[in-house]
Amino acid sequence: MSCATCSNANGGPPRGCRNNGHCSSGGCGKLEVYDWLAGVPLPGGQQVFDAAEVRFKNTRKAFYQAPPSMGLQPGELVVVDAGQGYDLGQVGLTGELARVQMQRKEGSMGTHELRRVLRKAEQEDIDRWHEARAKEDDTLFTGREVVRHSALEMKLTDVEYQGDGTKAIFYYTAEERIDFRGLVRQLSDQFRVKVEMKQIGARQEAGRIGGIGSCGRELCCSTWLTDLRSVTTSAARYQQLALNPQKLAGQCGKLKCCLNYELDMYIEAIKSYPSQNAKLRTKQGTGVHQKTDIFQGRMFYLFKSPGNPSIMAGFPVDYVRDILRQNKEGVEPEVDLEMAEETVEKSAHDYENVVGQDELTRFDQKMREKRGKRKRGGKKTSGGDRERTARKAPASKDGAGKDGAKGEGQRRRRSHGGRGRKGGGPPKPPAGT
Repeated sequence: MSCATCSNANGGPPRGCRNNGHCSSGGCGKLEVYDWLAGVPLPGGQQVFDAAEVRFKNTRKAFYQAPPSMGLQPGELVVVDAGQGYDLGQVGLTGELARVQMQRKEGSMGTHELRRVLRKAEQEDIDRWHEARAKEDDTLFTGREVVRHSALEMKLTDVEYQGDGTKAIFYYTAEERIDFRGLVRQLSDQFRVKVEMKQIGARQEAGRIGGIGSCGRELCCSTWLTDLRSVTTSAARYQQLALNPQKLAGQCGKLKCCLNYELDMYIEAIKSYPSQNAKLRTKQGTGVHQKTDIFQGRMFYLFKSPGNPSIMAGFPVDYVRDILRQNKEGVEPEVDLEMAEETVEKSAHDYENVVGQDELTRFDQKMREKRGKRKRGGKKTSGGDRERTARKAPASKDGAGKDGAKGEGQRRRRSHGGRGRKGGGPPKPPAGT
């Protein structure tokens, strides 16, 4: 049995599923958690934690009160209290892991304040749940038509039905506050269910829809990333990246979450470098900092001096510290702005193509040769054809060439009344003479 979020039309695992359909033991979902404490007995006298974390479609999950006598295990389908009706979800965490996760998210909230897990799901509950899930796509498309006719500046991104099919949650994105009271009435009359509207951000929308990033891999927010932290342009500045919105923005239109992955390393490394606001005063001019290459340990400065063009020069960090030390002493040292960068020794290893893949540029040389042949004159001509062409259009003495010979023939025809031969010789005698 495969999980309900990725099973194919026949109910089996999809192609490429390396979990072989046994998602209940820890599968491909991004909310999966491996229980490291499974099988470890509790200390004497400690009671089993009477709550469990239950997850639903996509990233929605909540904590529910579950008596230890139910014996819930991660991956089991359970029926939970939804206030009005019931819902069906999958157990994610139990025991001490659920206690730690609840303390981290809910704080000092007690388990007596939680809603209860009613029972383990039966086959009838699962069938009703699958029937409700099958209506979500049609409901989403019809809901978008209703929104378009209502002329509201919002976008429906996803629909989630409750386990008993009596309630539908519509997730939407909008730039401004939307008054959707009339829309809720229309949707409720259209689908005969209770409608709940939930606004989500652009990052949550991308995580629900999924996609392929510019790195060639699936989006982090749709595979494993659940803590969507804010990303600012200062993260790009610390990493010396060009502030190009097209390259820094992800599929959601916001700054890429991966800009925060290596940010701490860059901040820690820049702390040991000289201040970027410090200027280098030398005899060749004053240098203003432009960029820092952390990997090579070099700092680049732009030197401007009256009457001379600006020059960009890169110096090792120790050399920059030495110049700043001399500036504090009131000395302006003389530096070599044409300082050659240190060459990196190339590896002596010889790499060969062992994968069996050809280079992408293997056809470029052949294509250039073909284009060159077309430009040089189309089809080839034999030696005899070239000689006949040369006799028909001999070059004139003044270098006029073929055009000059043509002009000379026209002048001869005009001088003899236009009855000259094609080659430009004397005119034919009149008939009868």
